[in-house]
Amino acid sequence: MKPHEITRHQAHLQQLKIALHLNPDLFWFKGHFAVQPLLPGVAQLDWVMHYATGVLVPGWRFHSIQNVKFQAPLLPEMTVTLALNWQEDRQLLAFSYQSHDGEARHTASSGKIRLCH
Repeated sequence: MKPHEITRHQAHLQQLKIALHLNPDLFWFKGHFAVQPLLPGVAQLDWVMHYATGVLVPGWRFHSIQNVKFQAPLLPEMTVTLALNWQEDRQLLAFSYQSHDGEARHTASSGKIRLCH
């Protein structure tokens, strides 16, 4: 189950930014965790691959994770921006999730994924 997409902006072929609303009814929040639901890292990576291979770099697929950092939890009702940056010469997809706090943005997670054909 994917989040509600608010906006999508693609300045050029290598970069994509998508603003997402994290609806509390998303499957991923159920049971993860009872006291304070949060979006699991596996869901964040799933969405990165969904948008990367569906919009930014069709025909490419997952090869390996180079690095990933989960710095702050993504919670129900949050608005976040998923930023994708494709470096074809290195076959590297950089991503970050930025949580919205009014006009301010704070990095919640980021990483790099190697893709292949």
